[in-house]
Amino acid sequence: MAEILVLANETIGGENLLDAVRDRHAQGDARFHVVVPQTRPRHGNVIYDEAVRDSAQVRVDLALAFMREEAIEGSGEVGDGDPLNAALDAVAEHGISEIIVSTLPASTSGWMKRDLIEALENDTGLPITHVVVDLAAEGLPFDVTLVVANQTVAGHELVDRLKALAEEGPRRFIIVVPQDSGDGRAVRAARDRLQTLLASLEEAEIVAAGMIGDPDPYTATMNAVQYFHISEIVISTLPEGSSKWVADKLVERVHNATGKPVEHVESSTAPVEA
Repeated sequence: MAEILVLANETIGGENLLDAVRDRHAQGDARFHVVVPQTRPRHGNVIYDEAVRDSAQVRVDLALAFMREEAIEGSGEVGDGDPLNAALDAVAEHGISEIIVSTLPASTSGWMKRDLIEALENDTGLPITHVVVDLAAEGLPFDVTLVVANQTVAGHELVDRLKALAEEGPRRFIIVVPQDSGDGRAVRAARDRLQTLLASLEEAEIVAAGMIGDPDPYTATMNAVQYFHISEIVISTLPEGSSKWVADKLVERVHNATGKPVEHVESSTAPVEA
């Protein structure tokens, strides 16, 4: 069986790439391995390694969710920050026999400016399919809702709102839970909160993936907007009067900075009933 490497980053959900995977799957005798190189964020004075890795893992998770929906056999991993090294590592470890590389158009693609396709051909000698995804012109074949929440991740108000959005049409959810600080206990607490919300959405058969973010919710949100092609943003806070995020005007600041639709959901910390 052919082992096919799919190397992509921000174009991971593009229609042209999804079609290329579908077409190769239809030819038979193929298994796919997705590799997403890590990307350093533009925002924040401190770089949190967990958040950087998580952002790439979200793309891997969403790509694998697509493959499961299409009954395509696949696996995936987060790769080295250098896309050539990420690809070469996968080729060496997984016995890759073909490569599909997805990039933005040449005029805007950092990978193309670095002659990634030619380097892969020279270093691997493998057949390479280059897929161009123009996100600016084509967008994605589904909406992507960014959800930013912390203490309210288990509140029924937030979960009910996300369920309602899921019923409006094809949509993927990306959850960001800011850390309370940069130490290990805060990382574990944020990850536990994240898993609580992801479990609720999985139970409702909603496709979602998530990451922990910078302790500053504004920085965490802006980094996620950098990482992903976002359609809209949902920010969940405690009720006004008890929420620092509301006091700091997080919703207004994010809307002004991104120009995206931003919805504010006031939620409790009470757990969702089973």
